[in-house]
Amino acid sequence: MERKWTTVRDLRRTNRSTVLSRLYLAGPLSRPEISRDTGLSAGTVSNVTAELIEEGLVVEAGQVDSHGGRPRALLRVDPDYGYVVGVDVGETRVRVELFDLAMTRRALVDRQLPSARPRPEAVVSRILTGLTEAISRAGVPEERILGVGIGVFGLVEQGPEVTVHAPTVGWQEVRLESSLRAGTRLPLFIDNGAKALGQAEMWYGAGRGRQHAVIVLVGSGVGAAVITHGQSYRGFTSSAGEWGHTTIVYGGRPCRCGSSGCLEAYVGAEGIIDRYRQARAGRPVPGGDEESQIAALVRARHSSTVAARILEETTGFLGAGLANLINLFNPELIVLGGWTGLVLGAELLPEIRVAAGRHALELPYRQVSIELSQLGADAVAFGAATLPVQDLLLRGGETGAARTAGSVRAARSSHR
Repeated sequence: MERKWTTVRDLRRTNRSTVLSRLYLAGPLSRPEISRDTGLSAGTVSNVTAELIEEGLVVEAGQVDSHGGRPRALLRVDPDYGYVVGVDVGETRVRVELFDLAMTRRALVDRQLPSARPRPEAVVSRILTGLTEAISRAGVPEERILGVGIGVFGLVEQGPEVTVHAPTVGWQEVRLESSLRAGTRLPLFIDNGAKALGQAEMWYGAGRGRQHAVIVLVGSGVGAAVITHGQSYRGFTSSAGEWGHTTIVYGGRPCRCGSSGCLEAYVGAEGIIDRYRQARAGRPVPGGDEESQIAALVRARHSSTVAARILEETTGFLGAGLANLINLFNPELIVLGGWTGLVLGAELLPEIRVAAGRHALELPYRQVSIELSQLGADAVAFGAATLPVQDLLLRGGETGAARTAGSVRAARSSHR
C-alpha cells in the first residue's frame, strides 16, 4: 500500500481549515471555545487565528465574560472579506444571486429561458450576462468575487472538465464549464441543483446538526441529496441522487428521461399538471405557467373532486417515494424542498407523512422526521453559492496566488 506523507504545509492547511470552518458555521466563538470544539491546542488556535486576522478573513466580534477573568474576544469570519455568486439553472429560467460571506444577498438577477428545453448556449448566455449584471448591481469589484457556484438540472459529471447530461431537456455531454470559461475568469463550481440545495439545508436549514439526512427537491423535475455522516453521497461519477428517475410504477407513465413509470412523471410539476389535464378530459389547466397551474390545482382541492383525487394520488406517490428513501438509507431526517414540494407540503404534509408510513418499514419510519425546507422555494441559487464557500473553508482560506494577504487588503482598501 502506498504510504501517504503529511507535510508541515498539509498540517497547517488542515488546521486553518478546521478553525475557519468552525468559525464560519458556528461563530462568533472565543479562542477557548474553538479549541474545545476542534480539539486543537490553545497554542495552535492562537497561531491560526492570528494568521487569519492578519489576512483579513477573521475579525473580532465583541467580547464575552470569562467567569471572573479578563473578557474573551469573540471571533467571526468577516462578511465583507469577499463575495460569492450562486446560479440556479432551471428549465424555465436562470437566477443569479450575489452574497457576502454572511450569505446576505446583495444582488439578484432573474432571466427567463426561451423554452422548457433550453439549448446550452442560451443557458450560458444568461449565466454570463446575469453574472455581469449582478456584480454591477452589488457595486463590488470583480476581483472580490471568490467564486461562482452553479446548480444545474441533470447529471453533473465531475472530472478534469465538468460535463452535464440532462436527457429530460436533450442535453448529452454538454461541456458547460468550458463554455462558461470562454466568458469569465472567475472560479467556477458546478453541481446538480438538488445537491447544492442539500448542502445549504445542512448548513443553514432544517438539516443543521444532523448527520444522516435526505434533502429532496420537487420542482419541475425531482432529485435528492443523500447525506451520510455529514457528507453528500455522490456515487462513482457524482450522479447519485437521481431519485426522480427511480421506478414507482412498472410500465407506467412515460417520463421525460425516456423511461416509464419514473417518480418524476407522477410528482414533478409537469407530471402533476398533465395528470390533472387528462382527468379534466383534456381541458387546459388554469394558469399561464407551471407555478400558477399547481397553485390553481391546490386551491381547487376543496371544491373539485377531480382536483382532490389528483392531489390524493400525488400524495400517495410522493409518500411511497419517500418510503423508498427511508428503507434504502435509514435517514434521521428527510427535508421536502423545491417549489412544488413546498406548495404541496404546505397543504398536505401530514398526509404525505402518513403515506410514507404506509410503505416504509416500521422501525426506520419511527426513527425519521419528515420536514419542510426552511430556505424557501428559490434556495438552489443560495445553495450553489455555498459551493465556493466550501472551497474557501477546505483550503483554509488559501484561494490561490491571486488572493494573497496583500492583494486582499489592497482590494478592500480600494473598495472603501
